[in-house]
Amino acid sequence: MSETATHEVDTEARDLLEEIVRTPSVTRDEAAAAERLAEFFEAHDREVWIDEVGNVRAPADDGVLLTSHIDTVPGDIPVRVEATDEGDVLWGRGSVDAKGPLCAMAVAAVRTGSSFVGVVGEEVDSRGARYLVEDRETAPDAVVNGEPSGWEGITLGYRGLLAGTFVATSESGHSSRPENNAIQDAMDWWAAVEEEFAKDEWHPVFERVTCKPVDFQGGISDDGLSVEATMDVQLRVPPEYSTSEIREIADGYLENGTVHWDDKVEPVMQSPRTGVARAFRAAIRQHGGDPTPLRKTGTSDMNVYAKAWDCPMATYGPGDSDLDHAPNERLPLDEYDRSVSVLESVAERLLED
Repeated sequence: MSETATHEVDTEARDLLEEIVRTPSVTRDEAAAAERLAEFFEAHDREVWIDEVGNVRAPADDGVLLTSHIDTVPGDIPVRVEATDEGDVLWGRGSVDAKGPLCAMAVAAVRTGSSFVGVVGEEVDSRGARYLVEDRETAPDAVVNGEPSGWEGITLGYRGLLAGTFVATSESGHSSRPENNAIQDAMDWWAAVEEEFAKDEWHPVFERVTCKPVDFQGGISDDGLSVEATMDVQLRVPPEYSTSEIREIADGYLENGTVHWDDKVEPVMQSPRTGVARAFRAAIRQHGGDPTPLRKTGTSDMNVYAKAWDCPMATYGPGDSDLDHAPNERLPLDEYDRSVSVLESVAERLLED
């Protein structure tokens, strides 16, 4: 990060952030935080409503849509502001992921007249973002999605996701028999998939398909007549592939059993030459920073927007993404103030275009 002087304290923005962080909003329980966010827009004489899935909608100039998510993962981190040698730091669940970006965007939206949506459900199934793209009749001219990138970072790419459940059944028999049972069928299939996508340690993670089993259950059935196995799996998909291509490859290794693929999110990689990316580079430099393009190995709502809307976009927000979901989640407030200023400058540039 560049060496810069302390940024001017943005009291309004900090007050909103602390209030929203103090309001729990674990996925599927975002209503109280959504209502407080809507009150902020009402106080600034902005049209705002909470839609049927719980998104906070504050439409305005669609030259740019600023959007981030209201929900957090579970975790009780006492909310407090600590003074450090580098300035005040706000601790609390969601301070980084993603209430810092969310509140920075809300403040920038009311100050610049930009469109804003605070969405729900990002941490589980992106139901808020999916509803938004289905409910809108037209795409915005540009999108800035809110996730932590650090105030000097601009996220242009995310891997996609393919998730499903392997299911197999075999006849029960003595464990001395050489034939595979269902548990071995599951293990063999997954080993073949992992081997197919294996890369050496020098291959960038963003460019790999990474394979992760997330749950496994197996054993003798209740009636004692069969062996059953189920395994939940996730594959992260780089932009060189589509989820359908990865599915076809994985299915090709099935010998016994089936996979019920139940979730897919396509990867996204935006050009660094779009108007949104250029606006961020200019704004970060304007406020004393050194802009850094980023590619994230997970997924975000930007994947959903990129599949539905043919417009330039990027993801941006204050905070260290290594603290996402962590027990020591915290956000330096000077960095938060800077991100508000950057977002205001970006929005102004995009609305002028």
